[in-house]
Amino acid sequence: MDPKKKLLEEKVINLSRVTKVTKGGRHFRFSATVVVGNRKGLVGMGTGKANEVNDAIAKASKAANKNVTRVALQDARTIPHEATGKVGRAVVLIKPAKEGTGVIAGGAARAVLELAGVKDIVSKSLGSNTKVNVAKATLEALK
Repeated sequence: MDPKKKLLEEKVINLSRVTKVTKGGRHFRFSATVVVGNRKGLVGMGTGKANEVNDAIAKASKAANKNVTRVALQDARTIPHEATGKVGRAVVLIKPAKEGTGVIAGGAARAVLELAGVKDIVSKSLGSNTKVNVAKATLEALK
């Protein structure tokens, strides 16, 4: 275990059972999406697929640890300016907020923002609300 992994908190944002239909019948696997962060400006996201739930989560967190990025935080609580992130049909708009506002975001966007260490922010999900794409769009907007 490398010491960086212990610092990063992880949160499963999406866990689903996926099916591959073959000649011999249906083959079930699990797909997991995990967000990791240290609540101080580092955040990453990854997805993994496996036959068991635990293996899928482990794969996803390993992938998330590989693509961790630094997020610019102002006064260690909000973002410097308004931004939008687009991934697929999901569009996420994030705006800096006054102190004491809190994280105004829903679902996958909230998980990403909290693990990035943002304390005051207003966010709006426009377009598609696919959990994975909303999380990716939020990361894109933070970058």
